[in-house]
Parts: sequence; C-alpha cells; structure tokens
Amino acid sequence: MTGKPKIIRTDAELECPGLDAALRGRGELVLLPDGVGEERLRDEVRDAELLLMCYTPVTARVIETTERLKGIVKYGVGIDAIDIEAAKKRKIPVVNVPAYAEETVAEGAFALMIALAKKLMPLQKAMDSHGWVWPENRWLASDLSGKTLGLVGMGRIGCSMARMAGRGFNMRVLAYSPKMNAEKVKAAGAEKREDLHTMLTECDFVSVHAVLNNETHGLIGADELAAMKPSAFLINTARGAIVDETALLSALKTGAISGAALDVYSNEPLAKDGHQLSALYDMDNVILLPHLTFFTHDAMDRLTRDTLARCDELLEGTPVLIKSLDPRLTSQMHGVTFSGSD
Repeated sequence: MTGKPKIIRTDAELECPGLDAALRGRGELVLLPDGVGEERLRDEVRDAELLLMCYTPVTARVIETTERLKGIVKYGVGIDAIDIEAAKKRKIPVVNVPAYAEETVAEGAFALMIALAKKLMPLQKAMDSHGWVWPENRWLASDLSGKTLGLVGMGRIGCSMARMAGRGFNMRVLAYSPKMNAEKVKAAGAEKREDLHTMLTECDFVSVHAVLNNETHGLIGADELAAMKPSAFLINTARGAIVDETALLSALKTGAISGAALDVYSNEPLAKDGHQLSALYDMDNVILLPHLTFFTHDAMDRLTRDTLARCDELLEGTPVLIKSLDPRLTSQMHGVTFSGSD
C-alpha cells in the first residue's frame, strides 16, 4: 500500500483522460477493462476506497468482499448493473451522474430518427457502391413535420426529445410515462397516454427513454411491436433490455415495423458474428451505434466535473450528493444527501 486511497475505475475502454489524471492526483488509480471477471473485481475492490463503474456489473459478491469502500460511483446514468440493496446493507453509498447528457443523448436519438426517416444509411451505402442513385420509389423518404412521435419514458432526455420534436420539427408528441402527471407531460410539450399499447398504434416513430428496472424490463415485447404501424420506426438509446430483442429481430425480419435505430443492447458489445443480434448488421432498415450517443466533448467535460465532485465528497467522508430521483438511490439512508430536484 502507498498510503494513498486506492481508486478503481472499471470499463477502461471508455477513454476518460481528464478524469483519470484527476483521480491519479487523489490516489492510486487502478484501471480495469470491460468484461473483467467477478473474481478479479472482488480481489481489486477488497482494499479499495472508491469504485467507479460504467457498465461492469457490481454484484453482491463484489460488495460483500469490500473492507474499506467508501462509495460506488456510476460515471453515467443507469444503475441497473449495481446491486444497490447489497450496498445499502453494507452502508456503502451509491451515486450516479444523471444530468450530464440529457441534451446530448436526445440529440443522438433525434439524429437517428432523421436518418431513418430520410433513409440516409441505405442511400450512403448505395452511393458508396454505385456512385449515384436515381429517384426510384425505394428511395422515397418521409418528412418529420406532421408525424407523430411516441416517447416511452419522459425523464430529462425524453423531455428534451419532446421539445426538439414539437417546437423544432412541428411533430405531434405523445408520451407514456406512468409516474409523470398529465400537466407535467403537457408542460414538456407532449400529450400523456395512459396505455402504452394504445399509444403505439398512433405513432410513426417510437423513441425509448425509460430507465431499466423491474417494471420496464421487456416493456416493449412482441405484442407492443405488433401494435405499431408497419410504417413505424423504433429508436432505442436507453437500455437494450427494455425491448424484447428477439421479438424486435422477428418484427424487422417480417416487416412488422419499417425499421429501427439502436444504440444499446442487452448484451454488449454487439458483434457481427456469434451474437444473438448479429443478423441486424445485414438489414438495410436498421442503424446500429456502439452505445455512444452520450460521447461528445461537451458531455464528457460535464461528466468529468460531476464525477470528480462526487468522488471528493466520498473520499472526504462528507455526504455524497444524490441528484437523481430514482427510488433505488433516494431510498439510501447512510452517507448521502439529496438535491431535491430531477
């Protein structure tokens, strides 16, 4: 031991040079790769004071091993990979960074919606192969103005998406968000729908912005996909497991929906071979991104600042600030304080 606090950051493939440099100034930084096994993580965390994670599962077995851990920081939003109940039993605070990329991810989702509507990906492939294409029926695209966008989830990112679509592109915006009342949904620029299945029948585009939890796992399944218009498109920049991916693959193969744009998958990384979704690579009506709609200079600067603020609070032994309203985080009783806003 060096006398400095040991700090672990998992998912080293996500390059965070500014964050890493600052953490090295605060302690002994250990970087672990994506896919690090549970046993290796348990061994490393045993004497660590701080654990930063993005995608790597932090299981009960990992948490039960810790001897000095002051907190777990998700440098990002989704907390579904952390066993928060196990952390609460050990009185280890868990915190995320919920507000760094709401505009960023909404912009990414919107870019994907435009690309689907305008057939940008197949047009680019055709231009790459043939040098030019003529205005045949297969290249007929769609306007966004006047179309209906359905939002599944109306948190920060969903609200940003609603504003962009309604005010910016003259779209009609609907929202399925059970925990938000109709007045707040309306103020955000959307019409609330109480029933997801019914909303989907009205939509030309459906964009997923819910958090992943027990209630939303598999929320969009075969029945929901069947309810969508054959001309409709699905965009998912939230979490892959919110959508039944087997059902989605089937819907795309049979033409039950017109296409999809995906940035997230229940099993990451996606791969051209040997993955349950490998067939997506060969579909002209599908756009695939590698979970990077959040990855901009601006968002990463915000993420670094907020992450370091939370790390300093934990290392100094002061209550760590919880900015999220996720009940899994707000139910914590030890070593936390709350901002009172979402």
